[in-house]
Amino acid sequence: MSSWCFINKIKPPSLPILMIEEAFDMFCNGVVGFGPFWNHMLGYWNESRERPNKVLFLKYEDMKEDPEFYLKKIAEFLGCPFSLEEESGGVIENIIDLCSFEKMKELEVNKSGTFARNFKNKFLFRKGEIGDFVSYLSPSMVEKLSKVMEEKLGGSGLSFRVNSQ
Repeated sequence: MSSWCFINKIKPPSLPILMIEEAFDMFCNGVVGFGPFWNHMLGYWNESRERPNKVLFLKYEDMKEDPEFYLKKIAEFLGCPFSLEEESGGVIENIIDLCSFEKMKELEVNKSGTFARNFKNKFLFRKGEIGDFVSYLSPSMVEKLSKVMEEKLGGSGLSFRVNSQ
């Protein structure tokens, strides 16, 4: 969803709007910028399993559900675990608040800044919600996405939630 919205925001005005059905088919077939999503995810996933001290694989949905746990995990991975004093002093909660989607989206640089002529920073922020795709995809599209994911990721141990928010 985010990719579809983003593409339609940055496209030149002379190009037609990319329809959701076309974007969905392109995604399922691996025809997206920088190559198939599935190959990228599996590459990083496999590296994280082979070299867990070098590659940390995180999923947004997991981080959003338990930000404290994953912030501690990131700090430990970086070799900078939180001290008991920092934990009891609210440092973790403060970092979570400062780095929240809502706070990042409201920073002036992300509301009015630009990266390039047609690339406004605000285009990088949509809703930050888990499962919002069900507001845009039909039930048959969700079913197809589930099947494609099983085909592409099955047996790897990597999964993403599709059927529930």
